[in-house]
Amino acid sequence: MQLNVAGKRCHVGTGGKPFDPAGSLYPPLVLVHGAANDRDCWRQVAGGLTAAGCALLVPDLPGHGLSAGPALRSIEELADWLPALIEAAGVEQAVLVGHSMGSLITLECAARHPQRVAQLALLGSSAPMPVADALLNRAETHPDSVVRLMTEYSHSLQFLLTGGGGHGIWGPGATLAIMRRSPAGVLAIDLANCNNYLHGLEAAAQVACPTLLLVGRRDRMTPRRNLPPLQSALRQVVRAEIENCGHAMMNEQPQAVIEELLKLVGSAATKATATATARTAARPAATAKAAR
Repeated sequence: MQLNVAGKRCHVGTGGKPFDPAGSLYPPLVLVHGAANDRDCWRQVAGGLTAAGCALLVPDLPGHGLSAGPALRSIEELADWLPALIEAAGVEQAVLVGHSMGSLITLECAARHPQRVAQLALLGSSAPMPVADALLNRAETHPDSVVRLMTEYSHSLQFLLTGGGGHGIWGPGATLAIMRRSPAGVLAIDLANCNNYLHGLEAAAQVACPTLLLVGRRDRMTPRRNLPPLQSALRQVVRAEIENCGHAMMNEQPQAVIEELLKLVGSAATKATATATARTAARPAATAKAAR
């Protein structure tokens, strides 16, 4: 679907079903892609979540995919853009799910706009998320070579060597195709955004909502050894690891990602149901007291 967000056209996937948060047992989820990606990196995960009854917003970030540009030039700008998306979709709060660069965006958004964020899931994350100078420079001059390198390092060696763990060559090829169709200049902007975002741990300390840290045990881009500082900074955090999985976890192990996200939103749904039940139970007592 198309939304007007901050005066610009935003293309938003919904996982193959109309966006209907009122008809879902779960709070709505916003799935935020990483550098030089678009909504299609979530395709397998989104389908599984909507099949489970979730209402999804899967946006192309500004300047990515089918959304109008320009691409925004800082994590902070992107974090302030997300609440405008949520408002444009007609909801008050959402569960933010971010992968890689998207995890930095959602982390900063949860710190800056807590009233908009019910829960947070950080996939393939690290704070800070430095990018080598050579890679930053080459992203401007020879972007396709960087895209090919990132595709290789985004997947576990097992996934690459087996052609996609049963999915055929389309496995790593999907990541490559999505990144190659990214508009000119976007890769360099996104990598610079990751590199320049230096206060992720300070943002994490301000996040009050329940948070999931999800990491692939064979992630070579944001390896799990980098997680302890971020994990320690978060107040309410659960860490989960996916076996035999690299950085591109939505591509390598979509079912495992779906299961972990359903655990997260399921806890929110249970809490909301309990709260509603308690309120309903309290009403007759209050009415009886008033009658006396």
